[in-house]
Amino acid sequence: MLRRHRHAALLTLEQLAEASGVSARTLSDMERGRSKGPQHRTVTALADALGLADADREQLVELARGGRLRDRWTRATGLCELPRSVDDFTGRAAELAWTSELMHTGDVPGVAAVGLITGPAGLGKTTLAVRAAHALRPDFPDGVFFLDLFGMSPQPLPVEEALGLLLRALGSAEQQIPGDVAGRASLYRSLLRDRRALVVLDNAASEGQVRPLLPGGGSGKALVTARRLLAGLEGVRRLSLGPLPLMEATELLNAILKDRGASDEGSAVWQLAQMCGGLPLALRIAGNRLVSRPGWNAADLAARLTNEERRLDQLSAGDLKIASAFGLSYEHLADSTRRVFRRLALVPGRSFDAALAAVVGGTTIEGAWDALDELVDLGLLQDNMSGHYRFHDLVRLFARDRLWEEEPAAERDAITVTMTSWLLQMATSAGRWFEPGHERPDRPDADLSSPEEADHWLRVNVDSWLGALRHMAGIGRSAAVLDCAESMHWFSDRWMHAPHWHEVFTLGAEAAAALGDPVRQATQLNLLAWVHLVPREDLETTLRYTAQAMDLATRGGATGEIALAHHIAAGALRRLGRLDEAIASEIQAAKMFKADGDIDRYCHCLGALGTCLRDAGHYNEALEQYLDLLALLNDERSGMTPSVAAFARPIALARVGECLGLLGHRSEAISRLTEAISLMEQAQLPVPQARALETLAAVLADEDRTGESCHTYARAAEVYEAIGDTEASSRCRDLANAAT
Repeated sequence: MLRRHRHAALLTLEQLAEASGVSARTLSDMERGRSKGPQHRTVTALADALGLADADREQLVELARGGRLRDRWTRATGLCELPRSVDDFTGRAAELAWTSELMHTGDVPGVAAVGLITGPAGLGKTTLAVRAAHALRPDFPDGVFFLDLFGMSPQPLPVEEALGLLLRALGSAEQQIPGDVAGRASLYRSLLRDRRALVVLDNAASEGQVRPLLPGGGSGKALVTARRLLAGLEGVRRLSLGPLPLMEATELLNAILKDRGASDEGSAVWQLAQMCGGLPLALRIAGNRLVSRPGWNAADLAARLTNEERRLDQLSAGDLKIASAFGLSYEHLADSTRRVFRRLALVPGRSFDAALAAVVGGTTIEGAWDALDELVDLGLLQDNMSGHYRFHDLVRLFARDRLWEEEPAAERDAITVTMTSWLLQMATSAGRWFEPGHERPDRPDADLSSPEEADHWLRVNVDSWLGALRHMAGIGRSAAVLDCAESMHWFSDRWMHAPHWHEVFTLGAEAAAALGDPVRQATQLNLLAWVHLVPREDLETTLRYTAQAMDLATRGGATGEIALAHHIAAGALRRLGRLDEAIASEIQAAKMFKADGDIDRYCHCLGALGTCLRDAGHYNEALEQYLDLLALLNDERSGMTPSVAAFARPIALARVGECLGLLGHRSEAISRLTEAISLMEQAQLPVPQARALETLAAVLADEDRTGESCHTYARAAEVYEAIGDTEASSRCRDLANAAT
């Protein structure tokens, strides 16, 4: 109204200020709604300066009087006052910016800006909301109000009581407050419509509790915090709070400790922050414990927290207990969901899916989905788009404590055996998909219905099935361990640089020895020799394992394993530069495999023999060898397993390209290598793909195709890095930089 009268009088702010004696800053605050209850003398001076007639003058004076009354009511009630913020608040810059942007968005007719901050216990949702509200207070001259809805208590605040508190805080007299919820909600919305007020609704229990407390539109806005996702709330902006990054967590801990007399080493504070998992509540507890005990230092507390058995007990300070915060959420779960939650602590891997949750929870897959949804809703689990779930580290410890407290040891042991047996069966079934001659399962409802699904399952669940393998080995289930290790034989070629194959095949060899089976033990020793040849390049160890395998296989009359030992030993001899011995071993292996009718491994020997010839500088002979191999791989009547041929074909094609390059036929070499790289990418063979890319880059450089060479070296570096070969990755990056 003041702005309308000023414009009608054709006055600027400065001109009205000069005429009335009221500062331009005060006038600006009044026109922007920051000041709605100016003093009577101020309003009279403005009315005089504007020359307002009786009706307009009386209306302006009355509006100011109403504003002063509202201010007095708000100050007089003292209800719903915003709690104090903490002076060591750290981080959350993006989240604070989000709340500020939301609260400053333009008003949409009938829609009030509402921000919903959700997240698990201990993440500092309330602290963030209070900090944001204090920062926003100047923008809400009609008040900033705070109401704890006690959403995690056994009896959350009833809606009618919450509305009553808010209405009194907004200045409503007791006799003006309706008795029913609908009437109170209507009055509440009408009061907020014309007031620039912010309401912080903390710790909401449900959508039904929150809906009547949201502004209906106009100037009033709201911030809501809740552990539950409150997915049913419509028309709200959502912020999902996560743990603090390690750097910010360390900064918060240092801020809490800043006035401590003791000196704490940065590395110990960093370690403490890591063990608190980025949870502000855990960091606050750890910091408070140190502040209240000047004789301690951060290293002392870090040493105590290192023991996982006692970590949750140590994360308590006075009435602050991290376990109590998790316990409030746990108490809200259905009994069946509690059972799934605590038993999931037995899973050896970092993540799990609904199928595994059903096994450990002793429920159907539908029951597992329901339980997982409830756990995610309360923030006790984190989920991702791939259908996998995981614990926060401290929540896992809490789940484990609940398991030990609520279920007897015999039952825990039985669940563990059931779970690990299922994991090993799944892993073994998945590994068999890559064996030559494997057929699709007869059952249409098989868990893994294609090699692609099997590959994905083995990679995503590696921590779990590897943990199951360790457990079964520890309790003497040698037959199951050996079956699983054997099933990984052909799959390991597809993921050859994975770090766990040494352990898998060591456990397999030990299981075969325990079963008294020298032939199967020889198989596992040959696989261990392969591990030391390919991923590890420990060549002398490779030769030691092949010698042991050959001895066991000879005693057992297993010519196939004798041949395999010759083949793997040849690879080590070639890399040691003992080429004559390597060629002799490879020829011997090829003869034995061919005599046994093992065409798959016979072809591997032909390829390896070509590599020996290449290393000896016999490029034409090597090229002939690779071309013969390629012809065999492309011959459908050769007897090769189609999946093995598909695996070997792009590798042989790349070796042909390599030899053509060495012989100076660079144009043809580029064509063959490019085709091979494309096939390797389709088949997900990163190790040979990286080598082929590096070879192609060198040939392109020899052709003076510098830009293409640089790009190809860079691609090779990326693939090498992805498989963990940092030395080769660095080499290719240097070559790419040199090319530019």
